[in-house]
Amino acid sequence: MKRAIGAAAVLAAAFLVVPSGPALADEVEQVVNGGFTAGVDPWWSSPGMPITLTDGRACVTVPGGTTDKWDVSVGQNDIDLVAGETYRFSFTASGAPEGHVVRAITGLSVAPYDTYFEASPALTVAGDSYAYTFTSAVTTAQAQVAFQLGGSAESWGFCVDDVSLLGGVPPEVYEPDTGPRVRVNQVGYLPSGPKRATLVTAATTALPWQLKNSAGATVARGRTTPRGTDVSSGQNVHSIDFSGYRRAGTGLTLVADGETSRPFDLGKQAYDRLRADSLKFFYTQRSGAEIRADLRPGYARPAGHVDVAPNLGDGDVPCQPGVCDYRLDVTGGWYDAGDHGKYVVNGGISTWQLLSEYERGTRVHAPNPSLAIPESGDRVPDILDETRWELEFLLKMQVPAGHPYAGMAHHKIHDAAWTGLPLLPHLDPQQRELHPVSTAATLNLAATAAQAARLYRRFDPAFAKRSLAAARTAFTAAQANPALFAPVTDGTGGGAYNDSVVDDDFYWAAAELYLTTGEKRYADVILASPVHTADIFGAGAFDWANTAAAGRLDLALVPSKLPGRAEVRASIVRGAEKYLAIQKAHPYGVPYAPANNMWDWGSNSTILNNMVVLASAYDLTHDRRFRDAVLEGMDYLLGRNALNMSYVTGYGEVSSHNQHSRWYAHQLDPALPNPPAGSLAGGANSSIQDPYAQSKLTGCVGQFCYIDDIQSWSTNELTINWNSALAWIAAFTAGLH
Repeated sequence: MKRAIGAAAVLAAAFLVVPSGPALADEVEQVVNGGFTAGVDPWWSSPGMPITLTDGRACVTVPGGTTDKWDVSVGQNDIDLVAGETYRFSFTASGAPEGHVVRAITGLSVAPYDTYFEASPALTVAGDSYAYTFTSAVTTAQAQVAFQLGGSAESWGFCVDDVSLLGGVPPEVYEPDTGPRVRVNQVGYLPSGPKRATLVTAATTALPWQLKNSAGATVARGRTTPRGTDVSSGQNVHSIDFSGYRRAGTGLTLVADGETSRPFDLGKQAYDRLRADSLKFFYTQRSGAEIRADLRPGYARPAGHVDVAPNLGDGDVPCQPGVCDYRLDVTGGWYDAGDHGKYVVNGGISTWQLLSEYERGTRVHAPNPSLAIPESGDRVPDILDETRWELEFLLKMQVPAGHPYAGMAHHKIHDAAWTGLPLLPHLDPQQRELHPVSTAATLNLAATAAQAARLYRRFDPAFAKRSLAAARTAFTAAQANPALFAPVTDGTGGGAYNDSVVDDDFYWAAAELYLTTGEKRYADVILASPVHTADIFGAGAFDWANTAAAGRLDLALVPSKLPGRAEVRASIVRGAEKYLAIQKAHPYGVPYAPANNMWDWGSNSTILNNMVVLASAYDLTHDRRFRDAVLEGMDYLLGRNALNMSYVTGYGEVSSHNQHSRWYAHQLDPALPNPPAGSLAGGANSSIQDPYAQSKLTGCVGQFCYIDDIQSWSTNELTINWNSALAWIAAFTAGLH
């Protein structure tokens, strides 16, 4: 499904409207007896939930006490789908009492029960009609149309009628509401920083612009700079530079080409609140801890996975069948993303980044913000208290002495099967399982535990000593088992997080152990590694699967006696110059230009991590170009982008707020909250792997491969490693008053 992107996009309805007019000749109905005029055959329902006909509608009484949406369903099998063909899935449905959410799907009726399209409308008692268009990626005669109804504590009534899956319909064209064509950082700009905006326009010559204060008076003016077609969005754009204006104010707007931007502020404290909020995200991600209402109003919930029914808990977790013959207490840690899984490799990069933020703060004498967590008020900085919650979990994932692979780390722990949305952690009934050890996970443990040893030493020497011992043991175990890789096929119930290249992980772990101990044996590993002299700064500087830059950055910035350290520092500056050149050429000021304009899953974190390199180059050189590049990169995340929206919940006039999560699920259950302020959405992802994004975004260009919907896990999930990147950069920018 191709979609045109005009200069002024129009608003798309939340639910696609069925076009009026005569049906096309090649449209074919796939559902039999969708109006229930011939009884209920061939429709089926879950055992104990018989279908009855009421006023010509198919109705069921949904039992209470189920967990997942698919626990009880109504559906029809033997549906034909053809790859590449577009279908309109429509129905009328009601629910009593009001507000229950149905998961309406088209998917595979046999194992592995793939979902090809899904929608989750909240039902009314009176009933509403719904229609969606999607393009099938498969050909099968074993598809089904189903309405999944589980997950409610109480019973309720569901009725459905006029069910249709019409094949051969024309593709719907999805156009997001992108608002005014003048795109700005909707949060604000620093008086001493760059102040740039992007104008989407058909004009090819310079246009006048005006900067207006909150009273509507013009306080600055100038002319735009035409930039031609922006590859990342497909738009013709101009740049606006009002960096010369430095007077603080609120509610400013830019006017150009007959358009007025969304409002923004100009002030020294533009990023102070974001620094704290981006870190506060981690408390509400805690596993094994009650989230207290007095600390997070609106986000209170019981502790999850602490062996209290219906949880089977994390206190005594077995391995997957055939993996090991012991059980571990792996309570604690952070839930990785929108599911209930906990992953050592993703926890590793997230932990490193928060500890790196703290360690940088000690060098530049940055104060640590209060995070309003249970540990606040002790003598330990809150950022270290929060990070220790994850560190303790990582240490528990190490195989105990006396067992095969002793000292290695299990790759992950999560549910044996996927769960649906919404599902609060304490209501998850699934069996939890330890997955096999991996070299990558073991080296993540070695790196972060070694880093922790030097940073917690002044606050808790015993914990520092324990961490260093675990790091040494893990590194030795990884050297003895250098090629144990997490399989790509291990993706049931949680992400695979497979990684078969671990030279970078060895380098990172050796770097952290050397910086903490100063021991020659670790320096020798560093200096012998081909990673040490390689150009590691590609389109993305680092992520959970590419950790060389974590080691390189710390070797450059943390004092040591490593031979050749000057060249290590110079390599950081060269990498930053590369991202600086990319940003300068980008009409939206983004330091990111992926090959073939194929934006990565979690592109927002990739952009932020590239900005970490720029910020580190500033720390090394005090060259203002790098400082300004970081500030301009924040503009993209906070509204100066093709979609004209902030990707951080609660920041900007229009922001992401329906991120994919099982407990921040207000879009599906009005009783649940949206994600807390300071939560970062994943961002544009050209591969749009989830069915909902595919139904809306197929054919999207670069920046437009994003949709703020809870069902779009490939573009709109939140994760700890994305928020750790946001927190690091927010701390940097908050210090640039």
